[in-house]
Amino acid sequence: MSDATDRFFAEYISRYLSGNRAAAIIKSALDDAGVGLMSLVDHCALRTHDVDIRAEQVVELGFVHDDSIGILEFDNWWAKVYRKEGYPALFIDQAYSSERGKNSLIPQWVDTHGDQGFHHFAIRVEDIEGAIEKMKRKGVEFAGEIVGDRGTDLRQIFTRPEVLNGKVFSVLELIERRNGYTGFLPPQADGLMESTRDTSG
Repeated sequence: MSDATDRFFAEYISRYLSGNRAAAIIKSALDDAGVGLMSLVDHCALRTHDVDIRAEQVVELGFVHDDSIGILEFDNWWAKVYRKEGYPALFIDQAYSSERGKNSLIPQWVDTHGDQGFHHFAIRVEDIEGAIEKMKRKGVEFAGEIVGDRGTDLRQIFTRPEVLNGKVFSVLELIERRNGYTGFLPPQADGLMESTRDTSG
């Protein structure tokens, strides 16, 4: 089973890296340091029109829905987190199918890019401000500000979205976790989501 899981991550991460400059910069630096990328990937996000159908593939790989988190509800979208020991968590999200989801970014993204690739993955960092400064020196731009206050259990930021065929595509997330916190906070996730809204047209 882990061979199939390894192949899944190798394929999806390779595809993601080919379309995300910021992630490729991080991977190169980690490879040069002999660390490698996978040990620092906190979670990977899949966008879809139907979480439960999309989750069937990862459940077959041995991932289990994190019942301790349950269903994560946000302003106009929701998500489930799936975990398998030794691998990054998989965060699978969709818009609400009701009127509540009409302003979600997710359906248009899935219609454009499909649901067979990562929208983003999150790299764990010890010092999010320091990581941002180092990445800015390499030409990486960020979307919005850090969400989460200094000293709290969870702080996050997205890079400015990569664009593919004129449409917002992928982002890289930097994530700073403290005190063993492994969850996700809806107000912060909504802020991250909105930081990638394409307002160009």
